[in-house]
Amino acid sequence: MAARRIIVEAIGLRKSFGARLVLDDLNLTVNAGEVIGLLGPNGAGKTTTLLILTTLLKPDAGEIRIAGASGPANVGDFRRKLGYVPQSIALYPSLSALQNLELFARVHGINQPQARADSMRVLEEVSLASRAHDAVSTLSGGMKRRLNLACGMVHGPEILMLDEPTAGVDPQSREHIMLTVRKAADAGVSVVYSTHYMEEVERLCDRVLLIDHGRQVAEGTVAEVIAVGGTHPRMEITLQEKLPPDWWVGLDGAKELGLPVGDGKMALQLASLAQVGDVLERVRARGGRVIEFSVHSPSLSDAFMALTGHALRETDQGTH
Repeated sequence: MAARRIIVEAIGLRKSFGARLVLDDLNLTVNAGEVIGLLGPNGAGKTTTLLILTTLLKPDAGEIRIAGASGPANVGDFRRKLGYVPQSIALYPSLSALQNLELFARVHGINQPQARADSMRVLEEVSLASRAHDAVSTLSGGMKRRLNLACGMVHGPEILMLDEPTAGVDPQSREHIMLTVRKAADAGVSVVYSTHYMEEVERLCDRVLLIDHGRQVAEGTVAEVIAVGGTHPRMEITLQEKLPPDWWVGLDGAKELGLPVGDGKMALQLASLAQVGDVLERVRARGGRVIEFSVHSPSLSDAFMALTGHALRETDQGTH
């Protein structure tokens, strides 16, 4: 299989705000038609990374290349290739959905007839064509999120930078947004997708970059990041009676977990899912009677917890 063309490349990005180091030697590549999930706790440096990639913020050190071209001397060319969708809704509430899109298209230098045609096209893509002439102020939160995405796509960018594009939306709008992003990537658009929703990354992203305190913690496919996190399948068993304390000893790679699973229950960490049958056979051999059992496969959330020490920080250290 031929190597995919690198569209976005960040090399050695470093950024401080006063005495606080926000990015520390961060590297990132995005291929044509690829969705990269940018993950990290609040304050990890995700928004700062996106602002630098979109040329809205200058790094203290490092370099950005878009389609092989370096940044500072080609900012105008960079921005014509980019579509940036910020975390905050960036729409004019008194204008209609169509007027917002036409405005953004015109800012990118598209003439009026083409701006109208492109605006109607992206309204169809985000399933808002029926609300084209309604004021943004009358739209639901999920609709505004979908329109926010459309504004970043109306000029046909080669690269989409998305900062938590589904934050606070209803399930229907989240599904619309994810399908729209996937369709864009399948058409060749390169996407950097920052989110807190692990299930979105597992469904949507081709690769994941996990950062914490501005440094790369793990990078690869979802399966590769889970493996780096060192997480294993977990099996929880409810028995009618207790078994001897060492009943599981001898099952290669198995480990009893001191989890708060309740009376009559026990939990084992397994080396692989293939051991589930062996565990049940061992229980029967020791005279145990299984009431129920469940198996928890390792997930991206597990790896996130293992690699960063927390799911999300309780306090957001600024907007970076």
